[in-house]
Amino acid sequence: MKLIVVESPTKARTLAKFLGGEFTIEASMGHVRDLPQKNLGVDVEHDFKPEYVIVKGKTAVVKKLKELAKKSDRVILATDPDREGEAIAWHVQYLLKGKNKFSRIVFHEITKTAIEAALKNPGEVDLKLVDAQLGRRILDRLVGYKLSPILWQKVRRGLSAGRVQSVAVRLIVEREEEIKVFKPEAFWVVGAVLGKDKEEFEAYLNKITDEMKAKAAAAVLAKASYQVKNVETKEVRQWPLPPFITSTLQRSAGNRLKWSAKKTMRQAQQLYEQGLITYHRTDSVNLAMEAVGKARDFIGKKFGGEYLPEKPIGYKSGSKNVQGAHEAIRPTDMTREIVEDQSANRLYRLIWERFVACQMKPVLVEKTTVTVSAADYELKAEGERLVFDGWWKVDKRLMIKDLKLPELKQRDQLDLIKVLSEQKLTQPPARYTEASLIKVLEQKGIGRPSTYAPILSTIQDRFYVEKKEQKLIPTSIGTTVTKFLMEYFPKIMDYEFTAKMEGDLDEIAQGKQSSQELLKNFYSDFDSNLIKVKEKAKRAKIEVETTGEKCPECKEGDVVIRTGRFGKFFSCSRFPECKYTKQYKEIIQGVKCPECGGEVVVRKTRRGKQFYGCGNYPKCKWMSWNKPKSLQGVSSQAVIV
Repeated sequence: MKLIVVESPTKARTLAKFLGGEFTIEASMGHVRDLPQKNLGVDVEHDFKPEYVIVKGKTAVVKKLKELAKKSDRVILATDPDREGEAIAWHVQYLLKGKNKFSRIVFHEITKTAIEAALKNPGEVDLKLVDAQLGRRILDRLVGYKLSPILWQKVRRGLSAGRVQSVAVRLIVEREEEIKVFKPEAFWVVGAVLGKDKEEFEAYLNKITDEMKAKAAAAVLAKASYQVKNVETKEVRQWPLPPFITSTLQRSAGNRLKWSAKKTMRQAQQLYEQGLITYHRTDSVNLAMEAVGKARDFIGKKFGGEYLPEKPIGYKSGSKNVQGAHEAIRPTDMTREIVEDQSANRLYRLIWERFVACQMKPVLVEKTTVTVSAADYELKAEGERLVFDGWWKVDKRLMIKDLKLPELKQRDQLDLIKVLSEQKLTQPPARYTEASLIKVLEQKGIGRPSTYAPILSTIQDRFYVEKKEQKLIPTSIGTTVTKFLMEYFPKIMDYEFTAKMEGDLDEIAQGKQSSQELLKNFYSDFDSNLIKVKEKAKRAKIEVETTGEKCPECKEGDVVIRTGRFGKFFSCSRFPECKYTKQYKEIIQGVKCPECGGEVVVRKTRRGKQFYGCGNYPKCKWMSWNKPKSLQGVSSQAVIV
């Protein structure tokens, strides 16, 4: 009998479909050993030796694995093909060590072909990957456990810091500061509606930033005659996007489906473990030639030869640290266009469409630019016409509507229908969404495919950041902690330093250095700075929002809005002298529940996810995850209840 150890029951069931009765397949239910929760668990005096304990609640799992191992003559470790999976395999092997023969198999899709190929070519646990996972785990533990007590002492009890999470919050805080200091500047858009043979189109001057010049231009255009000076037409190719990697999948699901990165990865994990897609934690756009060949066959039969390029399209990854052995995310079976589960199908269709499209011909768009002379001014008009839909055939949501222009040629005289003049204001930089923050983290080299979702979940769970209408906004706690860390731990909060640490972890995975070297170089400066900060740092004050109301209990303090472990609440400004607190409720002004007519309030789940619900709950169960169209642009007001 052979024992195969995987992480989850779903993965075990999928493997069982392809394997015979000689195999027993059991799930470890994730990590079986980890650093202890209640103490540092790292001996900083002796080469950062970790103290491992069995994860809480996993004693029975480990006991069962040991019993099965005793009955088996071989233990096959089939955990996920990344650093976390390698570390799980290593810990399982350590706990089950005995007379058994151990082997490690790696596969990037759970299909019969992939599993059989892996079993024919077993290997050993890659200790370089284990060391890289160990380095990250200890590094994060040192930062978290050493910084958090200082935050308790200097800011507020119960706070915590994280190596990469704190840097992510910094990005959000800095964007909020940019928005606060932004001063809109006026500019004018001046143009004309012109006609030719009863067809109308619009043409515009370049943006004007002076009001007097804009008025003068409009006055001249009102009396001018118009003539076509030049017509330029060119054909533009739009090549298909590369197949998904982890970050682009999370961003696309965030933009299109309005899913959080956490939900996207949870659903992708299910699709992978059910054998429907390849491994979903990857930064490589590589594709197996066999998969590309099947895609090309499918495209030719489904859409016709005119959509098939002469040669397969290859893609290059933008990062130098890409794991080349991995594939991009793609369906395991091209002929399966949908899956049964409705929620899973939404993500599956994104992956399916992106993979099929990446091997199709480019879109051809004819773009026309018309230059029109009027007195001493030149106006521009632009038109677009779709010539060939190419890969848009798969994803019609990306289709453009033709922007038509009349048939125009040089020296054509045009009729003036009316002059256009509108004042506009420059807009502040947009707040980050989860999708746009992931893009920036990736560009800066901060984090890796498996870390983006945990980063975003953690900063929201800790109420350092809150999400409103998909936008990430720093709380007063997040802002205060960020400014404190920026002042006293600038190195930890530095973007380039954080990115360099990621590069060092990649080098450990490649065997170019050890985790002990990395930890030693990091900890010496970090520890000495900790001592200085404990002695010299001043206590930081978390700013509160004022309501303009007096405290109903002490009559002296003001009612303010604070943020605690479970979100916002009302409190007295004289706390802790005055213990007054009340529930915080955010009511949408002037809008009623569509089912019972009650107030519409902003609520949050236990995990901090925002939704809109009826104030008469539980009598009325109406709710909406997204802000209803009738509420767009409507403000909310906090009230004491």
